[in-house]
Amino acid sequence: MLDYLSVIKQPIESEMNDFNELFDHALTHTDGLLQQALDHIKQRSGKRMRPMLILLCAKAVGEVSDVTLHAAVGLELLHTASLVHDDVVDESAERRGQASVNNLYGNKVAVLVGDYILSTALLHISYTHKEVIVRYLAELGRTLSNGEILQLSNIHSKDFSEETYYQVIKQKTAALFEACAAIGTSSAGADDETVENAKSFGRNLGIIFQIRDDIFDYYDQSKIGKPTGNDMVEGKLTLPVIYALNTTNDAEMIALAHKVKDGTVTKEEINRLVAFTKANGGIDYAEKRMWDFHAQSMALLDMDVEDGPVKDSLKAYLDYVIERKK
Repeated sequence: MLDYLSVIKQPIESEMNDFNELFDHALTHTDGLLQQALDHIKQRSGKRMRPMLILLCAKAVGEVSDVTLHAAVGLELLHTASLVHDDVVDESAERRGQASVNNLYGNKVAVLVGDYILSTALLHISYTHKEVIVRYLAELGRTLSNGEILQLSNIHSKDFSEETYYQVIKQKTAALFEACAAIGTSSAGADDETVENAKSFGRNLGIIFQIRDDIFDYYDQSKIGKPTGNDMVEGKLTLPVIYALNTTNDAEMIALAHKVKDGTVTKEEINRLVAFTKANGGIDYAEKRMWDFHAQSMALLDMDVEDGPVKDSLKAYLDYVIERKK
């Protein structure tokens, strides 16, 4: 597999170093327990896909400035806080292959640590002195919370339509990537039309990212700490199984899907639903939908970004999101 990450980072290498320094400083505290929790969170830093997108979008239309860097730190902190809180809501014991904050320190500490990180995000966004960026981040926080509540309410709904699936994604992963693109371009002074096109690009990226994540769940993912069918254990039905259910109208499988929603499904029944999904074109359909969004995003890049290293990097980013193995 092509080393996409090297291509993605190439035009923004020094700016990413500046970001990492700022981000690490933001998660540093002198208090014992708080610092322990923050250090634990820093250990699972991930690939920094969101900050990279912010910096690339800024560079596609202008230059990366202190405004861009503080905005990127603010958004990544908001995302980090939302993951800490999500793990409490989902009662998750693991995050990226290591113990979650709530597993190590309990729910009370996890909620308070999430609140601390969220407040630190607001502080960095205030350093941008740009009202539009403050507004994007505030709207993102509201949208992500609403997306979580929508997902919780959908767990007990008997509806499993594609429309509802996309509705949740657009208020979770897609909203996050959309905000990255908007914040990046806005920080570099882009006009309204360019920002809107960037938002569409980011939204499509986020949808692809989530569909790919959902497909992973139909295969053994023990390396990244996720067993097969983990979404179904949590009461979630994702695009592949939704497609298979709606195209076959198989009464037995629909009954199992209702058991997923009710939280009464067994491991063996999940395995049957996973096998049914694969046998009835669910994975192929989800792959096809990813490539549809990929084509739309490529068209936006060709329309708005000049040929050169930044465009190559954004194309590699798009390809990486769809081709990644974890």
